[in-house]
Amino acid sequence: MLKGKAPLIVAIVLFVIGFGVSFSAIQKQKNDVRKGWNLVPVVVSAVDISEGTVVTMEMISQRSIPEQFVTSSVVKPDSASYIVNQKVLVALQAGDPLLWSQFETTKAAERLSTKVQKKARAITIEAKSTTAVGGWVRPNDHVDIIGTFKDPATNEQVAVTLLQNVIILATGKITGTTNINLIPENERAYGHVSLLVIPEEAEILVLSQELGNLTLSLRNEEDIDVLEERGRATISTLLSGERTKVLQQKRFNTIQVIRGAAASDTRGDAHPE
Repeated sequence: MLKGKAPLIVAIVLFVIGFGVSFSAIQKQKNDVRKGWNLVPVVVSAVDISEGTVVTMEMISQRSIPEQFVTSSVVKPDSASYIVNQKVLVALQAGDPLLWSQFETTKAAERLSTKVQKKARAITIEAKSTTAVGGWVRPNDHVDIIGTFKDPATNEQVAVTLLQNVIILATGKITGTTNINLIPENERAYGHVSLLVIPEEAEILVLSQELGNLTLSLRNEEDIDVLEERGRATISTLLSGERTKVLQQKRFNTIQVIRGAAASDTRGDAHPE
């Protein structure tokens, strides 16, 4: 009986051997490819999630994927809490990596009015890169506001510090509590800032914008002192150089120079014996 089936048995054996060799070769090729991969964890859907579902922590999990496939649009485990209790905009299958663009962002529902203290006001002014410290101004920073105008009495251009130690509420649509990962990179740049002021200061800023230009001067977060005496710069003072000499001496005696990781007082270096 076996004699007639011998060719079939041989064929099956050869097929099994061939399949095993091929499978081993494929696995070896996969392992060789993966040797150069650096795996990083990302957040994935633990279950199938329907469009419009509010995501809970039980619906998400994490798995590792090659780092070269991970972009800023992928939700990382340390940011998973930001998508919990958010509505998903597309249907997801179990195992799908989660993207920020798939969720209804808290940014859309964020209301600036909730950050305005009682008896205070929020007002927005234009802020280009050249007037906002090169774009380094961020929410919760403290700034002075300098106005540049034409003096009607002398017809000279004048620069004067209008307001001091003003808090930045928002840069564009970004506040201090906005999750930056939810904001597309092309929307993070800003052309205006919102400030926290009192009503009378809001009036000053509105008029100042109509009459001239405003520039933000960034403060150290711990520097909250308000200067009582405010000088003003004019073309005459610039050309004479007298005021700039006085201010230069004041700067030498006040500001520290950062060298490496340490700061040292400039007074000993600026005026050698």
